Amino acid sequence: MSSKVKASASVRITSGIPGLDNLIDGGFVSGSIILVTGATGTGKTTFCAQYLMEGLKKGEPCIYITLEESPEEIKHDMKMFGLNFDKYEKSGLFKIFHHNPFEVSDISSLLSDEINEMKAKRVVLDPVSLIGMYVSHPAVLRKRMVEIAKALKRTDATVIITSEIEEEQKGLSRFGVVEFVVDVVIVMQYLDIGEQSFGNLQIRKMRRTKHAHGWFPLDIVRSGLKVSKEGVSTVMK
Repeated sequence: MSSKVKASASVRITSGIPGLDNLIDGGFVSGSIILVTGATGTGKTTFCAQYLMEGLKKGEPCIYITLEESPEEIKHDMKMFGLNFDKYEKSGLFKIFHHNPFEVSDISSLLSDEINEMKAKRVVLDPVSLIGMYVSHPAVLRKRMVEIAKALKRTDATVIITSEIEEEQKGLSRFGVVEFVVDVVIVMQYLDIGEQSFGNLQIRKMRRTKHAHGWFPLDIVRSGLKVSKEGVSTVMK
């Protein structure tokens, strides 16, 4: 491991999700790329918003890049959890961009330019699975994702990207590619057992750090998401 990698591994970026940092040795490794993946309604966008709000409260420049929903829709949804980005946007500490990947010829350069201009420390790209919808061949998609990952790595940001998993789908992302080019994979799921519903979270992969293994309860409360340190029983997995 190079001295540069060792140095970055010692710097931790807090997640903003109560209970999660205790499971990942204090937080995400600075400069890493984190995939947050799961089916519809598992809390991926809320996870991202809490991550960015954690940074904004510390005075860190942050960017939310949406490839699907409009900025107005995302900000409106987050206000339901008391996460109001308006004042940070007005102060210039936060920016939210909307890009249509079908209309952008070089998404890698566009992302790195926006991040570097802002000098952002935390970035969200949501959802990266949309890029796979206009790349037909898996090899071409993987090459494209590697290019995006390299562009993100050249910035000083710690980046969360999201991907959807269809119900009953095998694999960790919509097209089974993204999980191989990122540093961290966090899987979120929603289970119905009888008349009750349960949210769970798994840290499937995390480079350069120790992390807890297994599934952990994920609760959605008025303030957002929180993770329990008690592992989920095998009945619920």
